Amino acid sequence: MSLHDNAVLVLKDYEDQEELRQTYLDHLSVHADGMWKACEAGHVTASALVVDPERGRVLLTLHKKLNLWLQMGGHCEPGDATLAAAALREATEESGIPGLTLLPVGPVRLDRHAIPAPCHWHLDVQYAALAPEGAVAEISEESLDLRWFAYDEVAGVADESVVRLMERTRAAL
Repeated sequence: MSLHDNAVLVLKDYEDQEELRQTYLDHLSVHADGMWKACEAGHVTASALVVDPERGRVLLTLHKKLNLWLQMGGHCEPGDATLAAAALREATEESGIPGLTLLPVGPVRLDRHAIPAPCHWHLDVQYAALAPEGAVAEISEESLDLRWFAYDEVAGVADESVVRLMERTRAAL
């Protein structure tokens, strides 16, 4: 099964955000390359919010290009077998934490956001990843900073999409 096919199945099974979910499915039905960065009409991305529920905190990265505190995530790569695998790969690479595990509920939410040209949209499929006990984060080349934030601190540093992702993640725990 191709990554494109996996994304379609994941989105068909996703039972929330109906209008946005349909936007993603429509995009993939028209764009055979809709999973890849090269698709200038927009492309599906995968991300994961890294959480440490024992300590009531989330790990955010200060994105190098956007200078915003965000969850870990990014573009799908040819070696990614599934959207979940892409999200887990991105979270592991950007957090430096081995042994992350995705919540078994599948995607936690969807977020469509505009990005600078030449592409127009990221159609982000957002997961949640549990940090193992004693996890130590290590900053990657893609980040300006990497920091744990208590749940109640997130709204003061991140935008609404990250706050909504955190709320949906906490509800799924």
